[in-house]
Amino acid sequence: MKSTLDQIEDIKKNGYTIDFGSTFNYAFENYKKIALYSGLIILVFSVIVGILVMGLAVTYYGVGAINRDFIQGLENQKLSYLEQLLSIAAFSVFAALLAPFGAGFLKMADCADKDEEFNVSTMFTYYKSPYFSQLFIMALILALVSNAISAALESQGINLLGTAISIFISFFTFLAIPLVIFGKLNAIEAIKSSLIVVTKNPLLIFALFITGFIGSVIGIFACCIGILFTAVFNSSVTYATYFSIFSEEEEIKDSIDSIGQSDLE
Repeated sequence: MKSTLDQIEDIKKNGYTIDFGSTFNYAFENYKKIALYSGLIILVFSVIVGILVMGLAVTYYGVGAINRDFIQGLENQKLSYLEQLLSIAAFSVFAALLAPFGAGFLKMADCADKDEEFNVSTMFTYYKSPYFSQLFIMALILALVSNAISAALESQGINLLGTAISIFISFFTFLAIPLVIFGKLNAIEAIKSSLIVVTKNPLLIFALFITGFIGSVIGIFACCIGILFTAVFNSSVTYATYFSIFSEEEEIKDSIDSIGQSDLE
């Protein structure tokens, strides 16, 4: 079996083709297996993080931190140049620390696809060597670049452009996390390889990227709490897209083909 980097070289020279319908159906079938469990994990995690953030805010600012006027005052406060840099660094480190947790949903998708048991500990699989360091570095680089660009543009009053650039950074690094955890690449290799793969078939990958995003947020229309159970849909789309391009096992490739054939029937 060719290594991931060898497959990347083949893609760089010859490109690749995947079927949108088969990949989407593969993702949806995978999502149905993990939706309920992942939704409950997100709910519990959100409550814990919310309590921690509230506790830190009260400890640092006092009881007034839970007042709406205080929160609005913070939002309207003009930060100094140094404070902006510290804010960018803090948010970037926080995002980097959460990256292995997000990767845990891909591990859950992988377990479900292979009919293996998964539980809460599955979410913390990548908080250990060698995955944690590479995921942390990768997420930190991307978060620093994205947050710095957004902050610079927002300071000029061009908020929408900053948001658009952040989205495109996410798009071009769509496959970076699975390339680390499944492809065994380091952080820099994963970023570069994701860029190569995406640019070789940008329209189809963008369609899958947008589909994953829309599928993830559509739960907000179900009394908002529904988003807890649809948020992981993007993980299933990312997982299915990765294994539509990089076949680690022949049976995975066959499962995608069988889904496509059943649709034709």
